[in-house]
Amino acid sequence: MIIKKKNYFAIALLFVLFLFSSCSSEQESAPVDTASPTPTEVPLAARVNGEGISLAEYEAELKRYQSGLEQLGEQYDSELAKQEVMDDLIAQTLLAQAAAAQNYFVDEVDLQEKIDQYSEAAGGQDALQTWILENFYDLDSFRAAASRDMAVIWMRNYLITQVPQTTEQIHARQILVTSENEAIGVQRQLEVGTSFKSLAFSYDPLSGGDLGWFPRGYLLQPEVENIAFSLQAGQYSGIIPTIYGFHIVEVIEVDPLRLLSKDAQLFMQHQALEDWLSTQIEQSAIEILTS
Repeated sequence: MIIKKKNYFAIALLFVLFLFSSCSSEQESAPVDTASPTPTEVPLAARVNGEGISLAEYEAELKRYQSGLEQLGEQYDSELAKQEVMDDLIAQTLLAQAAAAQNYFVDEVDLQEKIDQYSEAAGGQDALQTWILENFYDLDSFRAAASRDMAVIWMRNYLITQVPQTTEQIHARQILVTSENEAIGVQRQLEVGTSFKSLAFSYDPLSGGDLGWFPRGYLLQPEVENIAFSLQAGQYSGIIPTIYGFHIVEVIEVDPLRLLSKDAQLFMQHQALEDWLSTQIEQSAIEILTS
């Protein structure tokens, strides 16, 4: 039996083309501002570093969120929806602001070209107009969302290109059993010279407990990973208890600069985006203006 890895190969990265919905990431906000807007102000749902997220946009996004769940036949939780929609709008705003700080700006020519692409993908201008109305946009809000989405995607791509293609990795195998007494028995066999590999195959005939190559943060069991990275090639660990059972791990090879697999690279990119967003949220002035 092997430890399952985080499979980011099949998971989309954050903030893909805006014609597809996405909601993720956690954030902490400043205290709620309950002040009523003046008659000339556009009612806001939030401010991010002084930039407003309009209440109309927030409410329309909630409708799109609910509509998407209904199409999937999933239950709608209003409180969860509010949190996820707000989180996503804040994250998109932060990414768009960062793109502007990197001197990326969407001009009208590029925006129209992108909208023309959407029109072609939808099956023509009439079909796109129908989609816009059915998804709670008007033309102005659609263009604004498309423009911001272009900035979001540019910044996302900028960030993931900063992730190195090589990093420290280890190749390890494990023996995983369900009882501590059994793990103690395995440990005693190893102590008297029994081959770790042969024992591993006796417990996992299919793969011999091979975990493959992995970077830090990649395994679902951090206790196992942390100990594995403390070992040298040819060394094995003591008994490591987790919710899955009792593990003993052997490091087969260590490479300080190994090329990431596609799956591991996507994981590292996903992690880089999450870490960047967490840092930006901590350092930003975020006001939630709606309950």
